[in-house]
Amino acid sequence: MKRATTEQLRTFFASLQTEFDVYVPVKLHDGTRVLGSLSEGPLALEGGKIPQKPTSVFFPQFDKVFVVDEQSKFQMAGPVAKPIMVVGFTAQDLDCLEFIDKFFSENYRDDIYFNKRDGSVVVGVSGRCGKDGEFMKIAGGKCDIELIYDGERFVVQAYTDKGRQLSERLVAPDSEAPAGLMDALSRESDALPTDDEDTIDKASDLIRAGKVPEDFWDDIASRCIACTSCNLACPTCTCFEVYDRKQNGKMVRQRIWDSCQLDGFMREASGHNPSGRQMQRTHRRIHHKLAADVERWGHKTCMVCGRCDDVCPTEIGMKSVCKMIVERFS
Repeated sequence: MKRATTEQLRTFFASLQTEFDVYVPVKLHDGTRVLGSLSEGPLALEGGKIPQKPTSVFFPQFDKVFVVDEQSKFQMAGPVAKPIMVVGFTAQDLDCLEFIDKFFSENYRDDIYFNKRDGSVVVGVSGRCGKDGEFMKIAGGKCDIELIYDGERFVVQAYTDKGRQLSERLVAPDSEAPAGLMDALSRESDALPTDDEDTIDKASDLIRAGKVPEDFWDDIASRCIACTSCNLACPTCTCFEVYDRKQNGKMVRQRIWDSCQLDGFMREASGHNPSGRQMQRTHRRIHHKLAADVERWGHKTCMVCGRCDDVCPTEIGMKSVCKMIVERFS
């Protein structure tokens, strides 16, 4: 099993750019870490989860559906020119990707999504590369390759045939992982606290049991400013609106991320709005992922990545709300 330095990995990813559209965590000139190309800044695998949701590479904020030209001929969105490689998924992000793969294929296969997803290579990142050197959970699968940081180098663990074939091309001389290293890293991963996950599990049980009264949601809703940051940051949010626009004489249909926190999200053509109150929309955001989706999919669709809590200016992200629910209604 190989171990590689950040520079060796950068060289490896750069060598694949003729075959793949490669997205990696990079550090911009202002210190911000984003998913981008190697030309935008130095490779930045350390520092914890990427603030933006990595699933946006496959389900972007603006996505072309089709174009109608001046002769009324349709041109549907087709496959990407090159397969996509995305580096930087955490263990929680990989759980999110597994869910939206299922969401976009259940009952109806969404070709626009799978035009990008099919043939892609997904690379996870874990180990001692979290914020301030914190240990990030090892995924142990759900990706093609996982880069597990041991504090000095990244252990390159391949899980699929595609991942193994690619990792064989990584040039990292004299870099075999010492005996027992992966066992030690796995034990460290298994020992990570699960307080946030336990709190969300308890809150889910309380919501599904009808133990959370309406006035609680009124209280939470009073703090919501409808900025939609929670939805924009969440890797399992999949709602979108469709817009038709004229561009250069052509009609272009795009789908654009929508937010259940906006007043017009469920407004009907008649003017009736089933979610006309902010309380209803706030309740829906939490109930959907912790209760309704449990019934539909058999599991919660909050994977505890923490992004909504990171971006919410009024501190009503998923973890914060669930903590209040458990404290008040257990």
